Amino acid sequence: MTEQMTGAQSLIRSLEQVGVDTVFGIPGGAILPAYDPLYDSAKVRHILMRHEQGAGHAAEGYAYATGRPGVCMATSGPGATNLVTPLADAYMDSVPMVAITGQVAAPMIGTDAFQEADICGITMPITKHNFLVKDVREIPRTIAEAFHIASSGRPGPVLVDISKDALQAGADFVWPERLELPGYRPVTKPHGKQVREAARMILEAKRPVLYVGGGVLRAGAAAELRVLAELTGVPVVTTLMARGVFPDSHPQFLGMPGMHGDVAAVGSLQRADLIVALGARFDDRVTGRLDSFAPDAKIVHADIDPAEISKNRHADVPIVGDCREVLADLVVAVRGDQEKGRAGDYGAWWQHLGRLKDTYPKGYDVPEDGSLSPQMVIERLGKVVGPEATYVAGVGQHQMWAAQFIGYERPGAFVNSGGLGTMGFSVPAALGAKVGDPDRAVWSIDGDGCFQMTNQELATCAIEGIPVKVAVVNNGNLGMVRQWQTLYYEGRYSNTDLQTSPRDEKVRIPDFVKLSEAYGCVGLRCERAEDVDATIEKAMAINDVPVVVDFTVNHDAMVWPMVGPGVSNDNIQYARDMAPSWDDED
Repeated sequence: MTEQMTGAQSLIRSLEQVGVDTVFGIPGGAILPAYDPLYDSAKVRHILMRHEQGAGHAAEGYAYATGRPGVCMATSGPGATNLVTPLADAYMDSVPMVAITGQVAAPMIGTDAFQEADICGITMPITKHNFLVKDVREIPRTIAEAFHIASSGRPGPVLVDISKDALQAGADFVWPERLELPGYRPVTKPHGKQVREAARMILEAKRPVLYVGGGVLRAGAAAELRVLAELTGVPVVTTLMARGVFPDSHPQFLGMPGMHGDVAAVGSLQRADLIVALGARFDDRVTGRLDSFAPDAKIVHADIDPAEISKNRHADVPIVGDCREVLADLVVAVRGDQEKGRAGDYGAWWQHLGRLKDTYPKGYDVPEDGSLSPQMVIERLGKVVGPEATYVAGVGQHQMWAAQFIGYERPGAFVNSGGLGTMGFSVPAALGAKVGDPDRAVWSIDGDGCFQMTNQELATCAIEGIPVKVAVVNNGNLGMVRQWQTLYYEGRYSNTDLQTSPRDEKVRIPDFVKLSEAYGCVGLRCERAEDVDATIEKAMAINDVPVVVDFTVNHDAMVWPMVGPGVSNDNIQYARDMAPSWDDED
């Protein structure tokens, strides 16, 4: 039996049908018809954001916390274009998301009508797929297809742009019994021959490494990864996007590779004779100068997206498939070989890696002027709050310190903007993560530069009863840019000082405590090392309103280790004047 309804009613019914419980958005003219039936929905909660970019990042945070597509909604023109950054961010990091935008009426499309923008054309390179709906009857099928595409295969953002007249027109509501998407057939089951070859290479290698990327997190394959690692005894490195998918406390964990990775992790890849890449894409931040990356390594590359395999580094054994199924099949194949008496011998390899870990541990200098060390603040935050919390980082120095100095023991514990590197990500993404997982403590770890891009969403948190906690690592500068100016521009700090007032250098512009209080939050400030733990504990004790802590830290601190731009990983710097050698202990 069918039911007559408007396109707007059909849209909300379709969202209910696919199980949506939360939409982050802002109404406007072209999307306004959809907001009327949304007002009556008992199943879908709408959270009114303060900026469409915040709505998109909140949808990302929700997706991280739940594993389901996050949903955001905006009107045509500027409302839709404000979603471009979070769409690009979700595309780069394979985050499942559905963005719904209003469009001017179909007869007006192409006439430069008020608030018209070709959002499908604009976002085509940064969405997994997008739809322009001009027929009211297509709305249910399109929504069903959008959610299927966003969450299957390699996850990603899908945009559904609906003309205003389609939202206002009437038609029978018909939910599709099956989806027909010609040409869209993601391969999830890996080919057995490649899996068996990968297992053989693992057992025959002398210096193997499991190079684990965000695809393992997206596949929900943490348990399978641990089984394979412990079965083989192979060392594990996890990229920025995979932090927590393998426990930091595990003896086989070497750390994070990359530009600011652990020396042992970077060195393991450089000296490996076999790299088993699982849901990773050999991006430039991990490889450094590509032609010098892991020169002696054979490559097994498993990914659900065939376009990633051999894109940057040739794969000797390509495996197309879902990482969870790939890992499960690898476990079976390795066990089969072990039962036949074949086993890997990595003793000498582990001795070498152990020396690297012991010689070049994580560490930082305490500022001589008595100011707060930002690394110490983040390290203590992780210790006091604990591994069960979710930590959502912005982008910059504080993001790297959060990746380095907090111990992650579970998948999804660390949320950040990796591929696009979007400043302003943290606060709205933390909001979304808290909505998706309300019983878990959620800390936004932000810099003072990032925080000032999207902190208006604190108003949303306060009004909607979303008690996130925000640690602002406030060094008064655009810290990572300043670090590069120190290292590569002779300390010429052009336009990176955020706080100095021409009237009084001691004036705080803005005063984050007062700003937070104006937004209905509790504002705290910490400037002394002896107060750090007590301040964090005070913030943790407040659970009915959002809390913002302004940690005023040293402005000269830098992120180490570091592989400079355009150079080989062999040239990693452990500290300002210290460059390790991979082979000097052998």
